[in-house]
Amino acid sequence: MSDARYDVIVIGSGAGGGSLALRLAPSGKRILIIERGEYLRRERDNWNPGAVFVDGKYQATETWHGADGSSFHPGLHYFVGGNTKVYGGALFRLRAEDFGEIVHADGVSPAWPLGYDAFEPYYTEAERLFHVHGLRGADPTEPPASGPYPYPPVSHEPRIQELCDALLREGRRPFPQPLAILLDEAEGRVLPHSACIRCDAFDGFPCLTNGKADAQIICIDPALRHPNVTLLTGAYVDRLETDAAGRSVTAVHVTRGGEKEVYRADIVVSACGALSSALLMLRSASDAHPRGLANGSDLVGRNYMRHNNSAFMAVSRRPNDTVFQKTMALNDFYFGADDWDYPLGGIQMLGKSHGEQVRAEVLPEFLSWLPDMPFDELARHSVDFWLMSEDLPRPENRITLGRDGRVTLAVEETNMEAHQRLKAKLEGMLDVMDVHPHLIPRSLYLGRKIPIGGTAHQAGTMRFGTDPTTSVLDLDCRAHGLDNLYVVDASFFPSIGAVNPTLTIIANALRVGDHLLGRMSAAR
Repeated sequence: MSDARYDVIVIGSGAGGGSLALRLAPSGKRILIIERGEYLRRERDNWNPGAVFVDGKYQATETWHGADGSSFHPGLHYFVGGNTKVYGGALFRLRAEDFGEIVHADGVSPAWPLGYDAFEPYYTEAERLFHVHGLRGADPTEPPASGPYPYPPVSHEPRIQELCDALLREGRRPFPQPLAILLDEAEGRVLPHSACIRCDAFDGFPCLTNGKADAQIICIDPALRHPNVTLLTGAYVDRLETDAAGRSVTAVHVTRGGEKEVYRADIVVSACGALSSALLMLRSASDAHPRGLANGSDLVGRNYMRHNNSAFMAVSRRPNDTVFQKTMALNDFYFGADDWDYPLGGIQMLGKSHGEQVRAEVLPEFLSWLPDMPFDELARHSVDFWLMSEDLPRPENRITLGRDGRVTLAVEETNMEAHQRLKAKLEGMLDVMDVHPHLIPRSLYLGRKIPIGGTAHQAGTMRFGTDPTTSVLDLDCRAHGLDNLYVVDASFFPSIGAVNPTLTIIANALRVGDHLLGRMSAAR
């Protein structure tokens, strides 16, 4: 039992929780960050593709279930820094249009209750905070920005530059992928003091040299330099307790080292990730909140989104000796195509395949056109792509918690024709890029035994809005009907667009942080 009381408790230390904690740290207010995991151990296996992808060494070991009863390990990572410890660092802004209503073949992506202008200054600040390298204006779908990227784009290696040049000759608009990376380079050469060394273990790997701009390095460690900030690790939040009326959170119940502890604060913020935050609310059911905390609308856990994501490996006719491959993206089909009136999505380069990954994949029959090629050699010839299309929020797509603690994640695919059309667009460009016109699925990149799209881009389980009957959070991401409970992960998304959600999570956490600073200042 802890007798200490805090001004703010932040549950979770990933992109949202870390950014919020750093925003609040200079205020002098007593801040407690509660993290389920520990610091990720720096070890050789950080860069071992077999350990990371095949064995899933750093992935959560708990078992969840699909709606059909199948079991899987969610693609979650419980460490200081959260999922950003293994993210690919691609930090895109949502397009300005994504904040409005967008019609897809399978339905409508709803408008946000706040427009792009409300987030733009925070996007600019988030890019600066996370050392985003990019080139403003190169992406034809990029929304207006109040300033340039804070760092120049990560340079292409020769083979990727050739792909870009070939696409440009065909009238396409490839652009440098915006990356959160602690890289200092000149003329394509890494400078001696650079944390990032442009290795082949960035995308999906923990970074052994701390060269990835993740939430631990960028937010948590700097926040802890303030004496008013405390980090509690290995601490699982069992539930949130409210007063008898159910209007205010009065206690955070924690299990740490097998012992039960209780912490209290004036303001409590959940930043566990969209799935885990929803589960926390469901675990916190009480007489005042019988369906779960903040769940008067019965929307907690519903409208789950995760993008339609696919990882593919193409095979180059000649070796692709690129080391750091994740430098190019293409959004030419983001809003549609000449043969399709609806949005398709975006194409990004991925980190290079490794032989151990290829060996562990269930390889399709069409690999017969490359008989007897060793796996390591096949990986050496690989050119790797990530395809991302928007999926639509549906109430039936949801995470639920059974009375026995069983977690079920129900996902029914939406907008898959657009995703298949995007794949066809990429296949149609492979010959131009001097790549064999076939794509080999890389299922392990999404995590072992995870449903389509994985859970890395989890969003939407507690959408924000002005109407308590159709949303869970208000415009400041405070739970409707609860005076002191906020959420700053991707739970608040009403829709997800077709770009990585992390930059929007960071920007929103900074926005909510400003609101909380104003609230605490007014309460003096």
